[in-house]
Amino acid sequence: MNFFNRFQGIFFNPKLTFKAISEKPVWVDALIILLIAWVLFNFIIAPYAQKDQLQIFKNNVKLQERLGEEGFNRMIERIENPSQSSIILRNLVLNPGGLLIGFLFSSLIILAIGRMFSTEGNYKQIFSAILHANFIDKILGNALRLVLILTRKSVMQTTTSLAFLFPKLEVTSHAYIVLSQVDFFQLWLFGILGYGLSSIFKIELKKALILSYTFWVLKSLLYIALGLLGTKFMG
Repeated sequence: MNFFNRFQGIFFNPKLTFKAISEKPVWVDALIILLIAWVLFNFIIAPYAQKDQLQIFKNNVKLQERLGEEGFNRMIERIENPSQSSIILRNLVLNPGGLLIGFLFSSLIILAIGRMFSTEGNYKQIFSAILHANFIDKILGNALRLVLILTRKSVMQTTTSLAFLFPKLEVTSHAYIVLSQVDFFQLWLFGILGYGLSSIFKIELKKALILSYTFWVLKSLLYIALGLLGTKFMG
């Protein structure tokens, strides 16, 4: 199955597509496309993310008191005028590198959880399935998010999660942090990933969906914890 058939199959015929992927776990082309899409997405939204970050920091009196006026001003200066090397490092190394590490680590965790259900399947199959499932979130989802960001000219106020239903919530509030993890494209992603895990581990779809969404819950709890720690740092 060539890349085009796998790409469209993820959206329109995931069961057959993941069956083919489990039998022949190709992943290089999928990874390249995802990394390119991720780099472009972050490059385009960077000015809006910078503006949002500055607004949050400048309005944070407690952070200014903690850092002191001189330290706070240096931090604001770095955000307003990032060096060329830091921009290149962030966009071409840190952002795609972080995404790749996320894929690799996620595959390992799912394999470990999957061993409670089956002795079938291997790491390469799971890695390939995760990459292809992420076409849902990292390409279609980010395409919609990009339209919203360019329309609203803000990253912080843009979400495709349940937080969208509560526009008055502050993005640093605990409620927003929790609701932002219930993202439509993430739910879709882990739903169709169930087909892949069912084929890989040779288990029924119901068990595969339990496995897939168990990982989603664990991942969401981790991001919620990190988000809450971030708000604590921000005061």
